Amino acid sequence: MEQAVGEAVREQVTRTHVIEDIPKVKNCTVIGGSGFLGQHMVEQLLARGYTVNVFDIRQGFDNPRVQFFLGDLCNQEDLYPALKGVSTVFHCASPPPSSNNKELFYRVNFIGTKNVIETCKKAGVQKLILTSSASVIFEGSDIKNGTEDLPYAMKPIDYYTETKILQERAVLDANDPERNFLTTAIRPHGIFGPGDPQLVPILIEAAKKGKMKFMIGNGKNLVDFTFVENVVHGHILAAEHLSQDAALGGKAFHITNDEPIPFWTFLSRILTGLNYEAPKYHIPYWVAYYLALLVSLLVMVVSPIIQLQPTFTPMRVALAGTFHYYSCEKAKKVMGYQPLVTMDDAVERTVQSFHHLRKVK
Repeated sequence: MEQAVGEAVREQVTRTHVIEDIPKVKNCTVIGGSGFLGQHMVEQLLARGYTVNVFDIRQGFDNPRVQFFLGDLCNQEDLYPALKGVSTVFHCASPPPSSNNKELFYRVNFIGTKNVIETCKKAGVQKLILTSSASVIFEGSDIKNGTEDLPYAMKPIDYYTETKILQERAVLDANDPERNFLTTAIRPHGIFGPGDPQLVPILIEAAKKGKMKFMIGNGKNLVDFTFVENVVHGHILAAEHLSQDAALGGKAFHITNDEPIPFWTFLSRILTGLNYEAPKYHIPYWVAYYLALLVSLLVMVVSPIIQLQPTFTPMRVALAGTFHYYSCEKAKKVMGYQPLVTMDDAVERTVQSFHHLRKVK
């Protein structure tokens, strides 16, 4: 009798383990899923068998396999229905870095993210993966092969970055394995690719106005530009490796193409690929920087009378004229990250996708 009971118990335990070993349904929500990175995220998640919700302020595309939830990121009543019943949340919503709206940056990147954290907990979400930025450790001076243990910038290059630091800290501090709420942050740098609304269109617009004839510095400063599919791959790997193991939880990871390229070489490849001339004249870095500083001071002086939005700023000079590339060895070691798309293929695919901006010779 005891033997029969023991066998029955063992059989029940075995069945329980079998049930537990069956992969759970991959339910996730992409916050900011209508944006550039978000749409690529949704595509790759669907291709990998995930069930995907999108939460955004607008619906940016149609897909019958995606459930859309529209609303305000800072409103828990809007956000909760999109998070209820999902195990993983990818948070990639943010105003564009080129915006000059400080109030919006603070509201979305910090206040909105704190609401995401609280709503995730309330909805029973287990994993939160944040799209941060490698620029949270950049102060305008050279960074060569920078690692994640570098401190946050004491003097961030702009207000966007300042709020990204606040955002990342909030998400990483929220990591709580004891309550089964795990968080991590992905730090890409220089995201580009098909559908990019920022880098390529802005570059071509500047070229049309004759503003791309000069390069700042000697043109040898290496920078990371990261293809959007590689950025998405890093996010999904993080989600799939995030567990009670402390290797990922509460930590940030650089995700790059792992192919630093001279800043002006990259821009030139995009420009020449679309039939525009590459920059050929050099301005010494220190000359450009102090000119930009002078322009900023003049704008400040006249700001009570005239509101100007200068494009030639010290921050942009620093981005164009310094080394800033980052190691992704930690991501390789902890989550097995390797770029899926090489820089050569990424540039070619990006240029082909912007054929409508090609200059007719």
